[in-house]
Amino acid sequence: MNTEHNYPKTLLESVRYFSDLDVAHAFFTKMRWPDGVVRCPACDSIDVKFLAKYRRWECKNKHPRRQFTVKVGTIMEDSPLGLDKWAVAFWLEANAKNSISSYEIHRALGITQKSAWFMQHRIRLAMQSEGSVKIGGAGGAGVEVDETFIGGLARNMHKSRRDKVITGTGGSGKTVVMGLLERHGGKKCSQVRATVIPDTRKETLHPIIRHNVEPGAEVFTDEHAGYTGISSEYVHGVINHAEAYVNGNIHTNGMENFWALFKRCIKGTHISVEPFHLFRYLDSECFRFNNREVEDGDRFRLALRGMTGKRLTYKGLTGDLELHPTSNDSGVANANLPN
Repeated sequence: MNTEHNYPKTLLESVRYFSDLDVAHAFFTKMRWPDGVVRCPACDSIDVKFLAKYRRWECKNKHPRRQFTVKVGTIMEDSPLGLDKWAVAFWLEANAKNSISSYEIHRALGITQKSAWFMQHRIRLAMQSEGSVKIGGAGGAGVEVDETFIGGLARNMHKSRRDKVITGTGGSGKTVVMGLLERHGGKKCSQVRATVIPDTRKETLHPIIRHNVEPGAEVFTDEHAGYTGISSEYVHGVINHAEAYVNGNIHTNGMENFWALFKRCIKGTHISVEPFHLFRYLDSECFRFNNREVEDGDRFRLALRGMTGKRLTYKGLTGDLELHPTSNDSGVANANLPN
């Protein structure tokens, strides 16, 4: 096994590095079991033997599916694509500033566009973060909270579609996304959490803030009525955008910057995204933003470390399943932001 400093640092190095399937297998084994102890995904036994000819292991305990590969128990399970292709796809999704389209992956890897699209959604699941620790605690520089609407511009729609979709104000027919940005303190870069939400009512916004922000922390929002009342639990600074965009340290410019990056990713790279899948694109954008000061090779390995213990089937991705707000496989789920 190569040492960490020998891992690829650029896309060209990664293509060369993972072209050797034995090297790729050793690398993914290290990412899958970082402590070096291979465990059976079915029974968690460490009493396994490696079958080098097939690049798989066999558990010595008697049970179904005794043989397993490095993909079992990860987002790559049941994928016929080689580890060399998975590695390059991970690299591209983790390090492309505005993400990368499935058509580019399809052409670069020589696979179908359908396979590339499915592969990317599984990679985005690996990049999903739970964000279980509350932000804005002691020593923090405050938390910016804002929401935005994602959807096509009315002026770009055909009149028949515009008349059908746009039935109210500017947000009509669009998907609502809420974000919380913890401002950086010292040399630490700011971190963002974001989620798709059904509406911008107080009953929706307040519980998310309470769940993610430490009580008593500074919270900065615009004048939207949905934030009214949080001053009883937080130091609430409000900026009226009709008068100014900054008032001392009261502003939401950091969160607005993230929305600009996210919309550039959606409009510039992916062009059109179904609301049902939007939260996955939000996951990957949050991951890239929060790790923006990390080198490409390190960001690539951070993405890979999230591949274990997660599963997304094609049926779960495309099927007409019941929506559930905390599901990893369907619905308008939370991106980096537990509810």
